[in-house]
Amino acid sequence: MNHPRFTAWLCSAAALVLLAVPAFAQQPDALPPEQTAPTAEAAQPAAEAPAADPQRTYVALGDSIVSGVGLPDFKYTEAAIGIDAAPNFEGYPEQCYVSLVGKGLGLDRQHAINLGLPGLTTGDLADMLRTGAMPQMNQQAGTYYVYPQMLDYLKRADIISVQIGSNDALVPALVALGNATNWKSEQLVATMVSGVLREPSFENLQRLNSDLSRLRLTREERKATTQLLLGGGTDAICEQAYQEAAVHMPQVVAELRALNPDAQIILLGYTNPVPLLPEWTQLFRRLNALSKNLAAQNENVTYVPIPFAMTATDAHPTVSGHKYIANRILRAIKK
Repeated sequence: MNHPRFTAWLCSAAALVLLAVPAFAQQPDALPPEQTAPTAEAAQPAAEAPAADPQRTYVALGDSIVSGVGLPDFKYTEAAIGIDAAPNFEGYPEQCYVSLVGKGLGLDRQHAINLGLPGLTTGDLADMLRTGAMPQMNQQAGTYYVYPQMLDYLKRADIISVQIGSNDALVPALVALGNATNWKSEQLVATMVSGVLREPSFENLQRLNSDLSRLRLTREERKATTQLLLGGGTDAICEQAYQEAAVHMPQVVAELRALNPDAQIILLGYTNPVPLLPEWTQLFRRLNALSKNLAAQNENVTYVPIPFAMTATDAHPTVSGHKYIANRILRAIKK
């Protein structure tokens, strides 16, 4: 039996799935390049970069947004658990903001390092800054990273940017959706993470509707999904995500400062790709305030908001979005 109203609710669930692409980074075939030419989007004029100095080193920390997922030439290899992103540390996409910041500073790729790790959470990052390794696999995200070399990169850095925290909510949201539907949402998830919906089009909308129509949830599964979407389930997820970030982000800053007493630390802000969902809007607003306050409380830590970063339908920045973020970072770097 068809349930039009319920199908509309599932469209909201689809938005959550779109946001959770980083959680499925353990599937290498789920990380294709952007297939179409970038559209003309509003982006700030290029920033006046600090004077080029090949002796400086810039290191970017964070999740799949940092790594350049969704752009051509994101580099990785398969691993026993998830993926190995080490090839991307210096082989990152030309169009990602790490590359653009490096070029703006006149740095080669040995001095502009991309330590973006898909699926990473604030807790994972805090752990890795202590030993260079996650103590155990993140079961929800399906990730397990061990990179002792990241500590060496950070110790010699002059500028360190950090963009982390979205997965603290997005990964649990995706898992909750899977549990609510008894993982009948698997095909829907596969479509989302395949990257084919990165660019909006009528054909992509048809594909999405087709996957939604094939879910055929039972009454109990519809009830569980409704509870998740409309009964406070995502409110609880967002609140827990904020609490996780509130504990771990100060740890991240403290660990970075212990590793490198002199580097300028840049805390990048958050954008909300689903502004029509109030609980998510509130979460990202609170995360921005958290980072801003953290920067104010620590010497040589700069908060850089990125409110106008353009994102594609998979919630990762477009080419113009990466340019905008790079410009914001370059403006914030001390000359």
